[in-house]
Amino acid sequence: MVLSAGLLLYRVVDGDVQVWIAHMGGPFWKRRPRAWSIPKGLVEGTEDLLTTARREFAEEIGVPAPDGSAVDLGEFRQASGKRVRVFAVEAPDFTVDAVRSNTVRVELPRGSGRFVDVPEVDDARWVPVAEARDLLVAGQVAALDALVALQGV
Repeated sequence: MVLSAGLLLYRVVDGDVQVWIAHMGGPFWKRRPRAWSIPKGLVEGTEDLLTTARREFAEEIGVPAPDGSAVDLGEFRQASGKRVRVFAVEAPDFTVDAVRSNTVRVELPRGSGRFVDVPEVDDARWVPVAEARDLLVAGQVAALDALVALQGV
């Protein structure tokens, strides 16, 4: 089983919970309606899961993850079978001028032998939880439920 770890930043503004989510880069995700994700990535070997989540956040967003205590929201299974362990960190003052994601190499079109480098993430922003439910890939929506339960809202 493939295991990833992700960091879900959140803040409360005027009583509403907002989350920081990222739009997946590259042509495959360009026009898909549910093309947003919690910044996450593969756990390498025996790496600590929270360490993975913080490393992947920095790689995908281009800045270090904000400090703060992390709450383990649990493990969530995506349609692909991949499991994602999600940690929440309250980050009311987090801002980024521009996303500077690492790139990934993809074959376009598939089977062509032609490879291009595309950003892993091409956008990221704060959105209210209600909006995030419609944007996130379906397998990660349960992490929002866990966060809302934690917040008691």
